[in-house]
Amino acid sequence: MTNTEKKLRSCFDEMVVYKDLKKQSNIFSALSLPSFMRDWILRKFEDEDGVFDVDQVSKFVHTYLPKKEDWNAIKNRVIIEREAVRFLAKISIDIDIKTGQVSFSLSDFGLSYKDTVIDEAVWDECKGDLVNGYETWGMVEIGYQSPDEYDHEWSFDIKKNKDRSKAGKKGKIKLLSFKPFCPYRVDIDYFKEARKEFTTKEWIDVVLGAVDYNAEGYGDDEERKLTMLTRLLPFIEKRLNLIELAPKGTGKSYLFGRVSRYGWLSSGGIMSRAKMFYDQNRRIEGLVAGHDFITLDEVQTISFTDIDEMRAALKGYLESGVYTVGNHEGAAHAGMILCGNISKEVMEEDGFGNMFEELPKVFHESALIDRFHGFIKGWNIPRMNDDLKVSGWALNSEYFCSIMHELRDDMSYRAIVDKLVIVPDGADTRDTEAVKRISTAYLKLLFPNVRQPGDISSNDFRRYCLDRARKMRDTIKYQLGILDTEYRGKDIPVFTVCRDYDGEYYG
Repeated sequence: MTNTEKKLRSCFDEMVVYKDLKKQSNIFSALSLPSFMRDWILRKFEDEDGVFDVDQVSKFVHTYLPKKEDWNAIKNRVIIEREAVRFLAKISIDIDIKTGQVSFSLSDFGLSYKDTVIDEAVWDECKGDLVNGYETWGMVEIGYQSPDEYDHEWSFDIKKNKDRSKAGKKGKIKLLSFKPFCPYRVDIDYFKEARKEFTTKEWIDVVLGAVDYNAEGYGDDEERKLTMLTRLLPFIEKRLNLIELAPKGTGKSYLFGRVSRYGWLSSGGIMSRAKMFYDQNRRIEGLVAGHDFITLDEVQTISFTDIDEMRAALKGYLESGVYTVGNHEGAAHAGMILCGNISKEVMEEDGFGNMFEELPKVFHESALIDRFHGFIKGWNIPRMNDDLKVSGWALNSEYFCSIMHELRDDMSYRAIVDKLVIVPDGADTRDTEAVKRISTAYLKLLFPNVRQPGDISSNDFRRYCLDRARKMRDTIKYQLGILDTEYRGKDIPVFTVCRDYDGEYYG
């Protein structure tokens, strides 16, 4: 066990699991489990030495993690056999304004609000866990409410309305109980304090392990490590919009789609304004309302139902977080990430060729691209190989992603960045906002213990936060110049660090 692993186990105790993806990947790949679910199960079944019984894990997964094709079998057990069935799933709730009736949806199985009900006693017991998010992972227990039971329960409404058709005669799936997926309270303050026990180099390795990567596989190449971790910035900062172009096989889909339960990955296919923002016909909020970030992977293969409609909606949302569809105005905090592959010829030009020419037509407009804060040079990330798969004690991915989710609401880091960054005269407002927003995300990710400007040295802030943010924005600005002559020659000015708060970073 390395010194960093010893510190990790000492500081985070039960939030640490033994991950050996070289050996475990076959097991969990066969079970089709995302990282956050895998680590939750490892935490449940591993002993102190990181050993678990494969058969026991497999039995648990097959019992409590049904696939979409198992839904008919579940309905048979619930409706025909009248069993109460428990399993892990994403659940969302709806409260009818007119009737006050509470219903739920299991989107992964196509179970909608109109076919469900939550009794008052059950709602009183579990509402605290269900009202705080658009969708919540947890152990649901469902049963069946027959038409006879339904009419009897709502007999008062029948007499009041004198309209039996409104009371309804359909059977419904009912929620019997719910336990949240996260079986512990996320203590943000403890997490911030624990960071002090690690050097910056150690912490970078800790974060890599938390999202399933082996730091030793990168050798001493800190730049490659940090480029990989740049992908996590939208996990931890609200409405951070990034573009990444990278060679095939660098793990884009895995990190954005399988590590966190708070994000959404869309790979190819058709994307509409209704799906992304708001469906007027169904009166349902879109993807941006229920997730921390939306990743359009393989973006070259995505087609949009109406280019002008989507472009207008994206421009408004990326600028302010507000979107308008018909008479509906909504607001959300999801970041937008465009991911695509890049040819070797353009890649070798290191950002000086036209990198956006293969993007869908909807993005061939400078005003839209200008709203993306930064660019990730994915060619600095090595192609995935066994040496890059974590093998050892590491932070539980589910726990770490929950921490990043909670840190999105912490505004204190932005206040620190505002004090530390000296904005040059005449700086473009979007450039300034992009640099500050990316710097804030880096500060949260790499130095979460910083509570005031003096807690981090100007050298560390410049090296790990400000300079990286400026370079990410600078690539966007250069590409804008290729796209539109109006932006040509308008480089990012040099942002500097205020030394009034200069301090020594812990460790």
